[in-house]
Amino acid sequence: MENKMFCFQCQETAKGTGCTMRGVCGKLPETSRWMDLLLSVVRGVGTIYDELLSNGAEDNTEVDDFIVDSLFATITNANFDDNALLQKVDNGIRIKRELLVKAQQADITLPDYHEVEWGGEKSDYESEGNKESILRNADADQRSLKELVVLGLKGMAAYYEHAARLGKRSESIIRFMAKALAVISNPTASQDELLQLVLATGKYGVDVMALLDTANTSAFGNPEITKVNIGVGKNPGILISGHDLRDIEDLLEQTQGTGIDVYTHGEMLPAHYYPKLKKYKNLVGNYGNAWWKQKEEFSHFNGPIVFTTNCIVPPQPNANYAHRVFTANSTGFPGWKHIGLRKYGHKDFSEVIEMARHCAAPEEIEHGEIVGGFAHSQVFAIADKVVEAVKSGAIRKFVVMGGCDGRMKSRNYYADFAKALPNDVVILTSGCAKYKYNKLNLGDINGIPRVLDAGQCNDSYSWAVVALKLKEIFGASDINDLPIAFNIAWYEQKAVIVLLALISLGIKNIHIGPTLPAFVSPNVLAILQENFGLGTISTVDEDIKTMINA
Repeated sequence: MENKMFCFQCQETAKGTGCTMRGVCGKLPETSRWMDLLLSVVRGVGTIYDELLSNGAEDNTEVDDFIVDSLFATITNANFDDNALLQKVDNGIRIKRELLVKAQQADITLPDYHEVEWGGEKSDYESEGNKESILRNADADQRSLKELVVLGLKGMAAYYEHAARLGKRSESIIRFMAKALAVISNPTASQDELLQLVLATGKYGVDVMALLDTANTSAFGNPEITKVNIGVGKNPGILISGHDLRDIEDLLEQTQGTGIDVYTHGEMLPAHYYPKLKKYKNLVGNYGNAWWKQKEEFSHFNGPIVFTTNCIVPPQPNANYAHRVFTANSTGFPGWKHIGLRKYGHKDFSEVIEMARHCAAPEEIEHGEIVGGFAHSQVFAIADKVVEAVKSGAIRKFVVMGGCDGRMKSRNYYADFAKALPNDVVILTSGCAKYKYNKLNLGDINGIPRVLDAGQCNDSYSWAVVALKLKEIFGASDINDLPIAFNIAWYEQKAVIVLLALISLGIKNIHIGPTLPAFVSPNVLAILQENFGLGTISTVDEDIKTMINA
């Protein structure tokens, strides 16, 4: 049977090889086609932009934002709205044509890549989308390396967008993204060139996470150790999900004094850790768990729900909450209202607030508190205690268990692994992977909690900073000599850029799971294993022997 689509970018891809009829995420073949088309347009824009920049042209914010937004919109679980995707295609073709004129005026010779030469005729959208799928690269290893870069760029774009919305931009990161898109567009790019590009993507992954860290802490202060309520109040509520802290600040500001409570969901949980956001009394708690449980949990919330970024799970047709969901930024879903920008980049949540006024309070699905806020500044604040605990032997090892959660039953491994860890091991976590173990009572070591949550997936940067600081404190010659193991769960493309970033820092023997990525070919995997010791998980007992007791 002929493939209706092909996508292998997430961990849950069908049969571990690729979705061909419909995405496991819920993405339809038509949506996949328009994403492929959009990515082709982005590659064309990036290639021309790279040539212009290399020849002395100034950076163009509109082009920068188009590249970032389009890459972000094609990330797993971000945008299911065909009309929104096609609008981005139309906009990209307009931008591409304008760049072509500038190149012609500057007498710049452009590469004869298909992405550059296609004219952008609407009548060709369907055929062009079909032709520009992932499978356009026939060679499995070339395809693997190119897609590894593309998926890293998607994660990079996600983090860059959040930073840019807080006023932090980077010319060097954008220029790298344009250069990378140009190399990917080259049908004859060599394996060595692509391998070097993969490593460079990781280097700029570190840069973009550092940029976002600066953006978040400049705007909202350094995260603090915080207890977060997971119960509910008696007021109507708004549930805000995703990663965009600028959006939750707007929502909190606009709901002050209205009698409406704001609850975080999923990756928005770390908003509670930031001093500037904590001051809002209407930020009352976190509702629910990781993204994949939303079908069940949203049905009990009763109020409106706002997605600021990816992690949308398409609801059942009869879902009682489907009419109460809003999207923002690069996200979209058919039939859901999209909240655009208003003056100075802020959003108007008045329609969401008005809906909330007429809704019942949320139903309680759990109660109690969870603790987080252990970003690098907070860890450094207790560094003396940590160092002493390591020197005395009270802490034998740290294990980084950041990344993503997901639906597969095999992911219960991470909860079992956390529970089976010896009592002298501390878990360093970030991202939604923490929902597998952040509500377990794992105790503490000399007052240091055994689960230290730095925040969102991008806050994996904190563990890189902490590792480098420990290397300095202990006078280690190599970061891999430190008592730190890496057992990373992945799901989508932000986890890919985190992995590449860790590799670029020289960290070896990283274990990823629950499965290896389908987009990594056997030959590329062999290279990653040989050079960086990349591996997967096995059983809890075996992995504790390998990672902790070795």
